[in-house]
Amino acid sequence: TDSWGVGEHTDYGLLTIVRQDDQGGLQVKSESAWMEAPPIPNSFVCNIGDMLDRMSGGLYRSTPHRVEKQRDRGRLSFPFFFDPGFDARIEAIDLSRVPPAVDDREERWDHASVHEFEGTYGDYILGKVSKVFPELRGSVI
Repeated sequence: TDSWGVGEHTDYGLLTIVRQDDQGGLQVKSESAWMEAPPIPNSFVCNIGDMLDRMSGGLYRSTPHRVEKQRDRGRLSFPFFFDPGFDARIEAIDLSRVPPAVDDREERWDHASVHEFEGTYGDYILGKVSKVFPELRGSVI
């Protein structure tokens, strides 16, 4: 709908950093509901992406989030994406010294599994983008 600046999604890459303002609108999905993320002016929000979720075996989860439009004023957002190279093979990192995640195999919000994915980051992002923007499938993929 037109009430969302950015609809429900997880970030695709490793890590995203966005500078906060005083407007708010960021919502994060918990297990049971959407929660407001109160803005802290001049701070940064760090979102874990799907590739860090995969590489960490689910220890660090990519959390679904969305941004509600602020009707009374405009907004500019400049996210800084830390993503693997397009041809980078995405492999698990050794976490043998880190305690296991509580349940890193539970079903994700989009019913996808970042753990079963094999291939390059380019393969992953093209597949994910084609689901979000199916009209681009023929021209990009």
